[in-house]
Amino acid sequence: NDCNPADGVGDANAIPQTHYGGTMTAKLIMLRHGESEWNSKNLFTGWKDPDLTDQGRAEAVEAGQALKAGGYEFDVSFTSVLSRAQKTNDAILKELGQTDLEIICDQALNERDYGDLAGLNKDDAREKWGEEQVHIWRRSYDTPPPGGESLKDTADRVLPYYHATIKPRVLGGDRVLITAHGNSLRALVMDLEGLSREEVLQLNIATGAPIAYELDDNGTVLSKKLLIEREAH
Repeated sequence: NDCNPADGVGDANAIPQTHYGGTMTAKLIMLRHGESEWNSKNLFTGWKDPDLTDQGRAEAVEAGQALKAGGYEFDVSFTSVLSRAQKTNDAILKELGQTDLEIICDQALNERDYGDLAGLNKDDAREKWGEEQVHIWRRSYDTPPPGGESLKDTADRVLPYYHATIKPRVLGGDRVLITAHGNSLRALVMDLEGLSREEVLQLNIATGAPIAYELDDNGTVLSKKLLIEREAH
């Protein structure tokens, strides 16, 4: 399935809003891509573009099956420009029988750029720079690794894109799927759930495990449901 760059702000009036007792329950599903080859090798990935592993492809299929079992269907899907997210997205839509769905790709949803750490084994990085320094780069909110992005930097590109392009589609009544990455989704969950900097640093998002949100007509979270329980790495 080909994906298209977003054509600016979505039309919030494209689809009639459905109200239940005065409150719309918009559907937003997000998930992290299935396990990649570099996940399995414990490497920093970032904007590098490794393929899914066999396990990652299986996780993507399982995610699609879980969504189908839950009765979920979509009107549009958003994903990054990285193939591990796009292939996960395609596998899900195949399971749902929605291979002709509109797919919008944008690098705003890319994983956090790990700069000089990209491609390095995490243990080797600790040996080179010290465990404490690597922990700061991985887990602080606003300290980037050399040549890369902090979580704050990632949020600074993810959140404007969400509010300008994705959220209007959700509030307009579209059922929206976002297939992205651990850190781009952490930034989004932080915004949706009102997490503090400290709380988001403790948040880990498992591969191939859909998270379903219902939002009111202001975009505030009404409910959250994990469709697959999987340990995050």
